[in-house]
Amino acid sequence: MNDYSYLMKGIVPLSTDSSTLISSSKYLNDARLRDWVSTQMLRRTGPDVPTPSDAIQLVLLLREIQDIDHINALFAEERKKNPALDAWFEEGYVSTFQRDDLAQYAPGTVGNIFYRQLVDNNLQVDIVPPFKPENDYQYFNYRAGQQHDLEHILGGGGFDFIGEVVPYYMRLANLFVHMSPELAGELSTFSILGSTRVLTRAVLHYPQTWLAVLDAVERGAKVGRESDPIYLMRYEEVLGMTPDAARDHLGIRGARTVDTGEASALWT
Repeated sequence: MNDYSYLMKGIVPLSTDSSTLISSSKYLNDARLRDWVSTQMLRRTGPDVPTPSDAIQLVLLLREIQDIDHINALFAEERKKNPALDAWFEEGYVSTFQRDDLAQYAPGTVGNIFYRQLVDNNLQVDIVPPFKPENDYQYFNYRAGQQHDLEHILGGGGFDFIGEVVPYYMRLANLFVHMSPELAGELSTFSILGSTRVLTRAVLHYPQTWLAVLDAVERGAKVGRESDPIYLMRYEEVLGMTPDAARDHLGIRGARTVDTGEASALWT
């Protein structure tokens, strides 16, 4: 029998008076999140549980697990040294356009591409229901939701499951480039868990799509590293522009559009 004692050395057994599972990680301590991680990282994709439901479950869990007051305190510190972020919060811009407002834009523009995606799939603009943000954390996430679909277009990710990886990794890289690490980490919990479910399921169940998934990771990370702060961008300004012109206007760099729909269709 092989001896793996060398690799196992240094483990320190700990004891506790707790009658339940407990660790130094608030994420590991939450039984609901443990179930989400094990299920979504390991499951196959099927019509009985549509993949968008994975994400909303995670959003609701993280709202309860994370220390929102602490995140708002980190935002307050960041605003003191980041005038652009402070001005963005002070303005508090919220988008109000709806699907029919996009019908005016010419074919090939960002607005028309978005419009066709919504109409062809019987979707509306709002990812999350409209509400009035009460603090920096809520406003940041509200704008992230409003921007998400447009980040698919401008980052080069298709509107399919593999294409989701591109905007995930855009933000995972971009936040750490332009923000303090602790704040970036708090704001990236959803992205790292949400994106990793795509990676693990590709390798475990759909290996023929892995290179397409890996390419989406690399493309998204490249855009995130090379671009101006994505979270400050007002995509509503570029709806009448082509994607390339819009990228130049906003400061999005390194984007390369790839159609991953054929690969995503294999996820059944």
